[in-house]
Amino acid sequence: MNDEQLLRYSRQIMLPEIDARGQLRLAEATVLIIGLGGLGSPAAIYLAAAGVGHLILVDFDKVDLSNLQRQILHQTPDIGRLKVESARDHLLAINPDVKLTLINHAMEMEELLQQVVQADVVLDASDNFQTRFAINAACVQSKTPLVSGAAIRFEAQLSVFDLRSDASPCYRCLYGDSARIDETCTANGVIAPLLGIAGSIQAMEAMKLIMGIGQSLTGKLLLFDALAMEWHSARLPKDPACPVCGSATHARTSHPAKQTQTTDV
Repeated sequence: MNDEQLLRYSRQIMLPEIDARGQLRLAEATVLIIGLGGLGSPAAIYLAAAGVGHLILVDFDKVDLSNLQRQILHQTPDIGRLKVESARDHLLAINPDVKLTLINHAMEMEELLQQVVQADVVLDASDNFQTRFAINAACVQSKTPLVSGAAIRFEAQLSVFDLRSDASPCYRCLYGDSARIDETCTANGVIAPLLGIAGSIQAMEAMKLIMGIGQSLTGKLLLFDALAMEWHSARLPKDPACPVCGSATHARTSHPAKQTQTTDV
């Protein structure tokens, strides 16, 4: 690191759990963020500001007026622009050292897997279950840690699925086939700061995984109720009958090609 970088990241480097070694690990890391809406916005901002070296940003939506209440990567003049382009400008203004790869189209499963394999950590900041299931399948197949976040109305939930550990569940263990397609912000609404809280926690979990510090949310489901201002944590066990991670052989052969469609969070 040069003198300017040492100054930029000095408040992190002084933490004994991080030090220069941890900062270098961040600089050498690649994080794949799928979705640049309410969750992906704060996550991307904090990861770029904190010094993650390479962010792969995936979203093919354009900025809409209704996004601006919570999607803090984008501003009023960005309405009508591709979100990846708006995000690029915002993130480079924060930290010009970050390398950005922009993907502004829907990915079939093969391309999704290629991008997941490149990443040290994947952040699922999407808002539909077809996309979430496809991301999970790719992460299980490649054994890439997945940081999952979701927020709706006044509630948020977060977890980490890290199939580098045989004991870790996957996202499908949590939902199975019971996911409701109408459980989206578009259909139900969401309060703005809730996305900032959840997306920031996703960034924190990604950084911890990269640096190998602390305890991750693997095997836990973190729940937040903003109206009651209460946090709850529940154990999330692996489902031995899970069609995705229950059998390594099945996990490699049971995922037909899908498109990953991101929608607004």
